[in-house]
Amino acid sequence: MPGTTARVPASTRPRRRLAALAAGCALLATALTTAAAAPAAATTADPIAAAQALAAPLVPGANDWNCRPGAAHPRPVVLVHGTFANGSVNWLTTAPVLAAEGYCVFVLTYGEQPGVPVLRAIAPVARSAQQLSVFVDGVLAATGARQVDIVGHSQGGMMPRWYLKFDGGAAKVHTLVGLAPSNHGTTLDGLTALAGSYPGALDLVASACPACADQVAGSDTMNLLNAGGDTVPGVSYTVIATRYDEVVTPYRTQFLSGPDVHDVLVQDLCPANVPDHVLMAVDPVVRHEIRHALDPAHVGEADCWANLTG
Repeated sequence: MPGTTARVPASTRPRRRLAALAAGCALLATALTTAAAAPAAATTADPIAAAQALAAPLVPGANDWNCRPGAAHPRPVVLVHGTFANGSVNWLTTAPVLAAEGYCVFVLTYGEQPGVPVLRAIAPVARSAQQLSVFVDGVLAATGARQVDIVGHSQGGMMPRWYLKFDGGAAKVHTLVGLAPSNHGTTLDGLTALAGSYPGALDLVASACPACADQVAGSDTMNLLNAGGDTVPGVSYTVIATRYDEVVTPYRTQFLSGPDVHDVLVQDLCPANVPDHVLMAVDPVVRHEIRHALDPAHVGEADCWANLTG
């Protein structure tokens, strides 16, 4: 019930985390192979075709190019994955929940590097932002909407800010929701910790992952992105972080400053909830808070009850 805090027994938390990790590994084994076969965006005058070339396959409820937003949810939602992952892996739980509530949901896979199989979101942040621009333009053309909302995890919560600031995205985006975003960079140790979750990624951190270098605190990319302020006018920002993030550290560097910014710590909503960086993409409390950020007039702020109800 709203306003009621239901604590999750400590004895159940390790089992839940292990189950989530096991499920993630199983999804990774199947979805990475499929997503690796997805074609890169072709050069075309048709914005919808260009966006479709970037669409992530096999995501339930997502990438219905005939979807038309209704009055209750007038803006399509674009889901943006994190470093080393892809759209098929990152959003298998969130996309169908949003689609079931009547949103038009679209998921892309971006950031391929030549000669690197399977792993995605490793290209330079600026190049990935251009792919996001192509995808958003196609979504708007297909749905007839004037703006989208973006929900991104990790790099996927930070990279859209480059699109907003440098690629004309501010006029096309109403709300940006970042889950554990690398907004002000992290340490190389943090990126190495993340790479350990993805087979083969550790070998790329130092040699073939421009996005990793871009996300190191103090990099030229971070300095350009945050020069003159964290936000651009006209966009609503929500950042959802966890105290137990081992990748983007310190976790408070994820938060933004500026007008229309809502910084949220999961443990302030539910002290019993302890997702790490990767599990932020599948956590029920986080998923509830995403829904609140997208529709605050009708979805209340999350609490521990959301951990049981989603």
